[in-house]
Amino acid sequence: MISFVVPAYNEEKYLAPTLASIHAAAKGAGEPYEIVVANDASTDATARIAEEGGARVVTVHKRQIAGTRNAGARASTGDMIIFVDADTQVNAPLVAEAVAALRAGAVGGGAPVRLDLAPWWINAIMWALIPVFRIAKLAAGCFVYCTREAFEKAGGFDEEYFAAEEIFFSQALKRHGRFVTLRSFVTSSARKLETHGFGHFVWLSLKAGVRGPSSLKKRSNAEFWYPDKR
Repeated sequence: MISFVVPAYNEEKYLAPTLASIHAAAKGAGEPYEIVVANDASTDATARIAEEGGARVVTVHKRQIAGTRNAGARASTGDMIIFVDADTQVNAPLVAEAVAALRAGAVGGGAPVRLDLAPWWINAIMWALIPVFRIAKLAAGCFVYCTREAFEKAGGFDEEYFAAEEIFFSQALKRHGRFVTLRSFVTSSARKLETHGFGHFVWLSLKAGVRGPSSLKKRSNAEFWYPDKR
């Protein structure tokens, strides 16, 4: 069975379409499934929308994406886990391809990302990154899949980090077997890049690069992902 794990913090705007896409994709792929929404201290209608959308809600108070993903995964029951961000939509070919890769012996992987309704320059950046992520065998955070066994062996997402946790998780997965980047695309929103703008995105990326990965162990250095400072 597939466990779709959706981390969510104040996602009332995006969550319903995401859940609808998961239901349609899993049914289209012909796979048994469950959806677990890890509701991380939301103050809006996220929990209600999740329940109305056919998900099981797990309440956490972490305000950290790695910990929230881990909490959702550990509350799930499937032998395959697909992490889908709350502003991301999946499809049947994508899910079927992920399942086929796992059944063929892969421990996990990711997928190339298209951004919905994004300015041209954002899509240009995303298209440029696709071969980089494929060659390096790294998953984008909005869609990561793995077996439960591999998740446990890798130790889940590293909760020391407030950002780039999907990169470290990808590296951990690769130590335990074959990592497969799918051909099918996943569609996500461009909300963070649209909010911050290109210049701010480049500036934050440069700061993170100069400070090194360890700087992302502090929330104050991950303002792109945690703008509210909570």
